[in-house]
Amino acid sequence: MHRCGQYGYWPHIDKCDNLFLMSKEAAPLAQLHRRHQQLRRQLSRLGLISQGSVQDRTTRTGGGAGYQWTRKLAQKTVTVSLTAEQFTKMKEAVTNYRGLRRQLREMENVSRRIIFRTTPHPRRRKPLSQTVLGLK
Repeated sequence: MHRCGQYGYWPHIDKCDNLFLMSKEAAPLAQLHRRHQQLRRQLSRLGLISQGSVQDRTTRTGGGAGYQWTRKLAQKTVTVSLTAEQFTKMKEAVTNYRGLRRQLREMENVSRRIIFRTTPHPRRRKPLSQTVLGLK
């Protein structure tokens, strides 16, 4: 019997970590846990968030519409006029939201890598690809 994380397995029955033997860039498990902790700390420091985009239309020739915040709501585009102060805060919130989405995608990927490394796999005729498991 061999050890794989906290589980024991029989080499002729189970294939521990066979998915990660396919990849030459497989990171050590401790490194994945450290990255997950880093992402959790980054999420805790996140400020205000908002979906959508903001536009500064004050520099247009002919006046312009001022500052605007646009987002999708029930399959419709909704636009709201903003003050200069609201524009500044909303711009930061939209930037934070986009960063949050990137962080969540990475955190999800790291989480899946940890899960597939530390739990035994069922028997398969051929190993699953990283794309199928959502690791790419």
